[in-house]
Amino acid sequence: MYKWFKMSEFDSPDVPGSGELMEPAVVQALDIARDIYGFPMKITSGVRSIAHNKAVGGSPKSSHLLGWAVDIAVPTSERRFLMLEALLDAGFHRIGVGDTFIHADLDPNKTPNCLWVY
Repeated sequence: MYKWFKMSEFDSPDVPGSGELMEPAVVQALDIARDIYGFPMKITSGVRSIAHNKAVGGSPKSSHLLGWAVDIAVPTSERRFLMLEALLDAGFHRIGVGDTFIHADLDPNKTPNCLWVY
């Protein structure tokens, strides 16, 4: 169904099969971003159960709980730049940048066009 991703990549670690709850628009935009980026993307967090979200210190209103968000590992500063550029070009409008990952989401119930750092 998707070019670059299997739904299992988005599973909450404590709920096998939960990746199927990802919003299709998010995975479609990730496929576009992956084409632009030109390198593999390792999903470190997709859908989260309430328990897993709490365990990782996620916000009680995290977009991960509803399948609107992903965290993607980034290996270097140069790749972080390229991935950020690709995610923006693919239509992501809510992005958080960490030292080792980028959070990207399309949550329609949150303020669009936001960029933050962890």
